Amino acid sequence: MKVLVTGGAGYIGSVVTERLLNNGYDVTVFDNLERGHRAAVDSRASFIEGDLRHANVINDAMARVKPEAVLHFAAYALVGESMERPELYFENNLGGGMNLAAAMIRCGIPKLVFSSTCATYGTPLRVPIDEQAPQKPENAYGESKLGFEKVMTWYAKCHGIQSVFLRYFNAAGATDRLGEDHNPETHLIPNVLQVALGRSAAVRIFGADYPTPDGTCIRDYVHIADLADAHLLALRDGVSGAFNLGYGTGASVRQVIDAARRISGCEIPCETAPRRAGDPPALVAAGEKALKELGWRPQYTDLDAIIESAWRWVRQYPDGYEKER
Repeated sequence: MKVLVTGGAGYIGSVVTERLLNNGYDVTVFDNLERGHRAAVDSRASFIEGDLRHANVINDAMARVKPEAVLHFAAYALVGESMERPELYFENNLGGGMNLAAAMIRCGIPKLVFSSTCATYGTPLRVPIDEQAPQKPENAYGESKLGFEKVMTWYAKCHGIQSVFLRYFNAAGATDRLGEDHNPETHLIPNVLQVALGRSAAVRIFGADYPTPDGTCIRDYVHIADLADAHLLALRDGVSGAFNLGYGTGASVRQVIDAARRISGCEIPCETAPRRAGDPPALVAAGEKALKELGWRPQYTDLDAIIESAWRWVRQYPDGYEKER
């Protein structure tokens, strides 16, 4: 099966690309390398450097590759930035996505697997969150992702594109080859591990007065290898609709820091900072639908195992993808 992976040079896209290739798929990666890394793209994949905001570029790429399905990861994904510069997020995540969808319609591509997010739910009425929960984003990032979900829901009805929305909770961890390398880095686990490496002085805890047991935000951390497995399952014919990808257990910021201390053997100082705009107190998945309908069977449900995989990677590649491996 021939697939096009947009954003395949990014954190999750690169892991999914590797998993697809290992399972016999013919993969072309489409990425502008603005926030991804050429070194993260598996050498077995074809590569097209391009930007979804340029409709002619994705039109040409789609016509050239003629994939049977598209896996769409290319997006900005920083909550704080989305609240400071929302226009970037609607132009790239929504506008670029619509260019991708138009190219799919033009070339008759029947299947899309979309990298969505639990940020589309905002602060939930209840936790854990199932797929029927109201979608009321509290940041422009979540709104831009929800906007594209709505577009593709209508395109499914009007154009027959079979669309799957995989709403990730917090992607984390690493494989042997591939890990998390963002600039700037806003995700908790890599920032905690940078302190353990001695490259940062302290972890900043954004808000310690949330209505949670220890006052810090709670998130459902999901290993990227498990996320990758879900994408392969979602490519099957007949699979469509939304699926939450989470383990149904949450860990607070302080619990993550404590786990990293155990695993690294380092002190890891921390300091409290003001809350970030758009951060809900708790996001934990009700993942039964993915288990039953996708047949998803996560392997890394232990927080310590997730952090241990990330710790191995950052020790092996302390400069991330700065140097070609």
